[in-house]
Amino acid sequence: MPATSAITKAAKRPSPKRGAPPAPGRRRREFTTRRGLMIAAFMAPAAVFVAVFTYYPMIAGSQMAFRNWKLTDLTDTSWVGLKNFRDVFGDPVWDTVLSNSFLWVFGSIVPQLVIGFALALWLRRRFRFRGLYQALIFFPWAISGFLIGILFRWMFNSEFGVVNDLLQKAGLIDEPIAWLADPNTAMTAVLIANIWYGVTFFAIMILAALQSIPDELYEAAALDGASKTRTLFQITIPYIRTTLALTVLLRIIWIFNFPDLIFGMTGGGPNNETQIVTTWMIKITQQGDYGRASALGLLVVATLLVFAVFFLLATRERRGVKP
Repeated sequence: MPATSAITKAAKRPSPKRGAPPAPGRRRREFTTRRGLMIAAFMAPAAVFVAVFTYYPMIAGSQMAFRNWKLTDLTDTSWVGLKNFRDVFGDPVWDTVLSNSFLWVFGSIVPQLVIGFALALWLRRRFRFRGLYQALIFFPWAISGFLIGILFRWMFNSEFGVVNDLLQKAGLIDEPIAWLADPNTAMTAVLIANIWYGVTFFAIMILAALQSIPDELYEAAALDGASKTRTLFQITIPYIRTTLALTVLLRIIWIFNFPDLIFGMTGGGPNNETQIVTTWMIKITQQGDYGRASALGLLVVATLLVFAVFFLLATRERRGVKP
């Protein structure tokens, strides 16, 4: 009984108000110069590491874009202003690279979204061995993009690739196709590889969003006699539209800055037909023209910042914060 009365009194005791002084025995430690120096000492190694390996290379690489910086002549690194940018825009390859970049991004996004959405709808249903199917579908996302490029380079090989073998056995082609050597089919091959690689990401994100939809909504729609198509467009898509927008924006940023797969499959060839901005930047860097490569890098950063702004605005909308 005494213990019960003590608990009752403790429960009835009013809680301290916000802004009130701390209760006796829980004194707040005062911020002193010694504590400040101790905190700074613990943070200093991480701050130095980030400054040396992140911010310094960014600043040094940015100023290279405005200098005549070539490995063939390091004695002349004079300031040239916007000359490197003019050289990039004036290069005959620029138009091809720009069109390939847009085709690379949007030609990958749309099929990835459609196929990933269909897989997510299928995986949301309960069936036998669903966990195994999920593991098999999500597995490609754990593999390096460069390794995926090498894998598909062997699959699309004109002599012993499995793609030509399957197409010939199905009677769709009469002779092997030089997928990666033909300018008319090279971009199609890298797009197929990227679509296969990116479907997993959409399936993961959309499945997570679908699982948050209450089952009561679908039950009410079934009682009202709504068809599957009407349920999809009036319940499913509106409920997860913010997740779809965020996923698409995030994937656009990644694909635009994703040269790994193309570099592993074609290296930008043949005849620059699969060259995108980031692979072209790597090629210029390998040629030793660091000034022009840095200018191209700044253009990539500026483009990604535009998409990043849209991504942040969509994130604020999801949290219910008005911009």
